[in-house]
Amino acid sequence: MDNYFEKNFKLRYFEMNKYGEASPTTILTLLEETAAEHCYHIGNCLYSLEKQNIGWVLLSGVIDMERYPKYKENITIRTWLSKYSLFKGYRENLIIDESGNIIGRAKGIWAFYDIEKRKPSPVFEEIKSKWGLNPEISKEINLEKIKTETAGEPKEEFNVYKADIDSNKHVNNIKYFHWLVESLPEEILDNYYLKIINARFFSEANIGEKIQVYSTNDQDENEYLITMKSNIDNKLLAAAHTIWKEKILTI
Repeated sequence: MDNYFEKNFKLRYFEMNKYGEASPTTILTLLEETAAEHCYHIGNCLYSLEKQNIGWVLLSGVIDMERYPKYKENITIRTWLSKYSLFKGYRENLIIDESGNIIGRAKGIWAFYDIEKRKPSPVFEEIKSKWGLNPEISKEINLEKIKTETAGEPKEEFNVYKADIDSNKHVNNIKYFHWLVESLPEEILDNYYLKIINARFFSEANIGEKIQVYSTNDQDENEYLITMKSNIDNKLLAAAHTIWKEKILTI
């Protein structure tokens, strides 16, 4: 495989859930850290881009985990770009354990974004040249389409605070994941692990809004559709299709 970047991580205590395994939020955070390091590696640090009023914004993405790494386990995240359009980069990821086994796959569509003008900007040719291109695909899935469901009353409602806003001046996508988890039944969180999440972001959320979270079963009792809307103008913010698999606890 050519034109890829790897970063190693040793899982830490505060990244664990109560079973001593990395939480899904940890995996998402490590994927984003690897992407940020990939930017830094080619001399286009996210902070240097920010000085030019430019950032990367996640439009949609999927994570598919065979298992979650445990406390003190070493993992490697391998990332590469499989495709570019004028405004977007298509990022692929493999999560690999110490034995070389692939324990997770992820991919995302990221938009190059003018922070001040609040609109997409053409990806710098320098970035595309330095990252290069590798057409291999980590997971076959259509990230452009996802169902949404807002029937009934919202399961939860959350305020947007200053601490939720990132350098792109809107709510960071990791915060959406926290809200998603909070909306699910305790029985699911205690007895199942998140096998697959396929998410798409439609609009920005900002300080002063309340985020209304709708959650419903889809096809199977262990599949949930999560939809998030703003209380201000009822705009659709994000949606996710999640599949949960029963935990096999080991002592």
